[in-house]
Amino acid sequence: MFSFKNMPLGKKLFLQILCCFSLIGISSQTPSHYSFDVRETQYRRLCSTKSILTVNGKFPGPTIRVHKGDTIFVDVYNKGNYNITLHWHGVKQIRNPWTDGPAYITQCPIQPGKKFRQKLVFSTEEGTIWWHAHSDWARATVHGAIYVYPTNNTPYPFPKPHAEIPIIFGEWWMSDVNRLFTEFMETGGSPNVSDALTINGQPGDLFPCSMSETFKLNVEQGKTYHLRVVNAAMNLILFFTVSQHNLTVVGADGMYTKQLTRDFLCISPGQTMDVLLHANQKPSHYYLAARAYSTGVGVAFDNTTTTARVEYSGNYTPPSSSSLPSLPNFNDTQAAFDFITSLRGLHERYPRPVPINITTQIVTTISINTLPCPNGKTCLGPNGTIFSASMNNISFQTPNVDILKAYYYHINGVYKKGFPRFPPFLFNFTGDFLPLTLNVPKERTKVNVLNYGATVEIVFQGTNVVSGIDHPMHLHGFSFHVVGYGIGNFNRSKDPMKYNLVDPPFLNTVIVPVNGWTAIRFVATNPGVWFMHCHLERHQAWGMETVFIVKNGKNANETLPPPPPDMPQC
Repeated sequence: MFSFKNMPLGKKLFLQILCCFSLIGISSQTPSHYSFDVRETQYRRLCSTKSILTVNGKFPGPTIRVHKGDTIFVDVYNKGNYNITLHWHGVKQIRNPWTDGPAYITQCPIQPGKKFRQKLVFSTEEGTIWWHAHSDWARATVHGAIYVYPTNNTPYPFPKPHAEIPIIFGEWWMSDVNRLFTEFMETGGSPNVSDALTINGQPGDLFPCSMSETFKLNVEQGKTYHLRVVNAAMNLILFFTVSQHNLTVVGADGMYTKQLTRDFLCISPGQTMDVLLHANQKPSHYYLAARAYSTGVGVAFDNTTTTARVEYSGNYTPPSSSSLPSLPNFNDTQAAFDFITSLRGLHERYPRPVPINITTQIVTTISINTLPCPNGKTCLGPNGTIFSASMNNISFQTPNVDILKAYYYHINGVYKKGFPRFPPFLFNFTGDFLPLTLNVPKERTKVNVLNYGATVEIVFQGTNVVSGIDHPMHLHGFSFHVVGYGIGNFNRSKDPMKYNLVDPPFLNTVIVPVNGWTAIRFVATNPGVWFMHCHLERHQAWGMETVFIVKNGKNANETLPPPPPDMPQC
C-alpha cells in the first residue's frame, strides 16, 4: 500500500498539493450517467396525502448538471403503473430524435416494468433548461431542472453569483391527476383547475398545512444569487417577483440574453430563465411570490398565490409577518406583452446569425375549437360540444405508432404529408364575432416536411375562435430567433418591416399574445422528426400541435442515424 511515510518532506508536500488539485478537478466534473426510477411515492400537501408519480422519489425530480457540449446517458426505469416517456426540454438532440421523448411522436412509451437508456446530446445550450414527462398529464409531478454550465475555463457573461438556487413553479391537485386527465378527455370539457401553485413543490405560507414547509432562500446582504427558474405549471403563464427587490434576467431557454432588470417577470409553461437576485435590501424577511396571468374570457384558472421566503442572514428582529409583493392584475396583457417583447439576445453567444433569406414561409393560425358531441353521449364543452384545438384548422390526431419509426422505416398509413403552410380560411382572425362554422376543425395526422438546410419563418397567428388566449408554442429539436410580435392580425406587407433582425432572443418556447401574432426563424439543420405544440397542457391534449420532418442532408454528419437497440415497443 502506498504511504507518505519515510518520504522526504519536500516531495511529501508536493504530492499532497497535487492530490488536492486532482480532487478539485474531480469535484468540478459533472456526471455522465444518471439513473431515473419512475415510481409512485406518497406526498402530503394541503393537509392530505396522496400517491404521485415521481423520479427517484423526488418532487420536483433530480437536477441534471452538465457542461456545454456534453453527451450524457439517463437510464429510465418505469416502476410505475402507467406508460411513461421523458423529454429533455431545450436539449436540441442533434441527429438524435430517437431519445427526444414525446409519446407516439419519436418513441412508443416505456411500459411498466420496462427501461430505456436515453442519450442526451448537448450542443449550444447554456444556462437553465429542464426535463419532464411527455405522456398524458404525467409531467404534473414528473419534472426537474437541467443546469448547463459553460465549457471549462469559459466565464459566465455576467459576474459569477455567490450561489445558484432552483425556482421551479408547478401546480398541485388534491385529486389524482391521471383520473383528472381521463375525465376531461372523455367528457370533452375543460379540466378542473389546480388547488394550489407551488414553488419547488411547496404551496407556501398562504395555504393550509404548508407554512412549515415553505421553501426558503437564505441570502447574505451584498451578495448576488443565480435563480434557475422553470415554469413547470401545466396550464398557467405566471407573473412573479420578490418583495422590494428587482430581478435581472440574464438567460432564457438555455441561451444567455442581454441583461434585463424588472420589478416583475412573466414566464410561460415550458420556459426557463436565468435570473440574478441582488440581496441589496435591509436584512429582513421578504416574499418571492407568483400568480397567474390568464386572458381567456370565461376560462377558469387557479387564481391563488404561491410564495417562498427570502431570509437574510445576520442579527435582526424578523417581522411578525411579511407583506406580499405587488404583481400585475391577472389579465394585464400590456404588462405581460411589454415584458416578453423586451428580451434581447446576446448575439456574441449565438451559434448562428439570424436567417435573412427565407426559403420556407409558414403562417399558421392557432385556435381553440369545438367538435360535435357524438349521438347518445353527454359532452361538457361549450353548448354541449367537445373542446378541441388546432393549427391551420387541423386538430392533430396522435397515432398509435410513433411517427419517427414510421418515417425511418417507411411505414405507410401512420401520417400524411402536406400540413398547410397558410391558413385554409381567411377571416378577421381576432374579430369579436366570428362565424360558428369556423369552430369545427379537421382531425388529421399531418406533418410538415422540410429540406435539410431550409431557412424557415413561422408566423403564429392567434385567433378569437371560441376564445382568444395567450399560447406558449414550443418546438423540439431547435431553438429559434423570435423576430417579431404584434397585437391583432399579422400584416404580411407591413409587419416584417418592423422585425428585430439584430438581437432577437434565441428561445425554444415563445408566448403568442392573446389575439396577436409572433414570428420566429430557424435553419432546419437537425434531421429527424420534431414535435411542435402549445405548452398549455390542455391545448396540446385537444390537438394544438404538429410535426416537422427534416430530411437528411448530403453529408454523413447531416444524416439521421439508426435507432438505439432498446427502443420501447408499442
